[in-house]
Amino acid sequence: MSEREEYSNPAVPSAHLSLPPQPSGSFGRKNRSEIWEHFIPIEGIEKYARCKNCNGQIKYAGGTSAMRQHWKRCFESNNEQSKRQRIEGGTSGLISSPSVTKFDQAVTRSILTEMFVTEELPFQFVERNVFRRLLHSMQPKFKIPSRTTLARDILSFYETEKMKLQSYLSHHCQKVCLTTDTWTTSSQNLTYMSLTAHFIDNDWKLQKKILNFCRVEGHSGEVLGRAIEGCLDAWKLHQVFTVTVDNATSNDGAILYLKKRLNAWNSLVLKGDYLHMRCCAHILNLIVKDGLKEIDDSITRIRNAVKYVKSSPMRCESFKACIERESINYKGFVSLDVETRWNSTYLMLEAALKLRAAFDLLELQDDKYINEMSKSYGVPTDDDWTNAESILPFLKIFYDATLHISRSLYVSSNKYMKEVFSIRRKIKLHCENTDLSIRLMASKMQRKYDKYWGTPNVINMLLLIAIVLDPCHKLDFVNWILDESFGVEKGGELKSKLFTCLNSLYNHYQGKEDESQSKMQ
Repeated sequence: MSEREEYSNPAVPSAHLSLPPQPSGSFGRKNRSEIWEHFIPIEGIEKYARCKNCNGQIKYAGGTSAMRQHWKRCFESNNEQSKRQRIEGGTSGLISSPSVTKFDQAVTRSILTEMFVTEELPFQFVERNVFRRLLHSMQPKFKIPSRTTLARDILSFYETEKMKLQSYLSHHCQKVCLTTDTWTTSSQNLTYMSLTAHFIDNDWKLQKKILNFCRVEGHSGEVLGRAIEGCLDAWKLHQVFTVTVDNATSNDGAILYLKKRLNAWNSLVLKGDYLHMRCCAHILNLIVKDGLKEIDDSITRIRNAVKYVKSSPMRCESFKACIERESINYKGFVSLDVETRWNSTYLMLEAALKLRAAFDLLELQDDKYINEMSKSYGVPTDDDWTNAESILPFLKIFYDATLHISRSLYVSSNKYMKEVFSIRRKIKLHCENTDLSIRLMASKMQRKYDKYWGTPNVINMLLLIAIVLDPCHKLDFVNWILDESFGVEKGGELKSKLFTCLNSLYNHYQGKEDESQSKMQ
């Protein structure tokens, strides 16, 4: 325990430790040391207590001696500071403020550690001269740690927070929905995996916790499955409801491995038949990408034009002058898209169409613009702008659906299949469009849609049950929408399957499945 110098509150404790009354009788004994009158056990952290006076955290694994030493320093510092305040108050005729800030080396160092974690600052930042001068000017007594010491503090902070989260999960997490994804860094060629847990706590609030971010040895299904299994074991989380993944083939193998392991733990509902939850946003991305291939050249030319405008400050200013000259009232500006994210392509086309007149004027005024565009696909033509304008309302359907489903602050599972069925109807309408390019694009989207959502056997029943449990819709709405989307025959199969799953899920939560299994044994 390092020595601490503190600015204390004028309200000082008594001059000696007050002992609690001793129990009478020959068999009476003192249950706890009198030092506990000045400390509070920290919930979730074993063998740690918080000082009531300075809020410092003290470990008492070997007894209460460390707490006594801390209290002695706390008391002496408070006593000395109180005398100084009384003297200063007497000479100046002013009453000292009761809210004087106390300095505590350990508390300040803990806050510094938390700042580096939450703000994602590099460790070497703590050794920069300006930062150290700032801390010294605010509190000269603070001993600024080195980056090595800071790294150790952050690891200790991580272990403490992990213990708190484990305790929280054990009391508040009944069933957990997992989301996982992997990616490979371009510079190091290393594969990393993240694992996020979503669950409803005891107060009926949606919680999101990142459980793991680790390196894995490859993308194979068994490797990913074992990595997830190890993480669940470490967190003692075995009651898994669903696992949401994208549509990579390796994820199918990972789900099969997890299903076997979780069934061995007897922790799945509906025998794990609907453990695999496909990422809706990823499927929408695949559907739109297939459709956009029909007008890929038009989008490429518009993208190149936007890239030219945003490539330098001078070109940007020249384009803004064109906007002012054309008296365009749009207050936004063009944005370059990320080709792997179709919704950013939608936003790029939307902004570019509103500024089309400025691009036409730029073509007349800037020869460099024409020369640079001619090196690839050329400047956007009238047909390109017409194609972009015709598909924009169609793309907005997918854009809005992505926004509705990708929310993270509230539960959105009851909206999943509603958006899916809505998109199905709108794709069918555009398949009969008089515009040939729109009709071809909608046909490609229809084929990709049917691969993931077009047949009854690929639909996750838990998503339909989520609509049934929505008070705004319930079972009648689901029965109607299934007949509307799949017809009477296939819709009837789905309704029968849904009813069976509802009964099984009800029996599971009533404990009747466990009773029947025990009778069979």
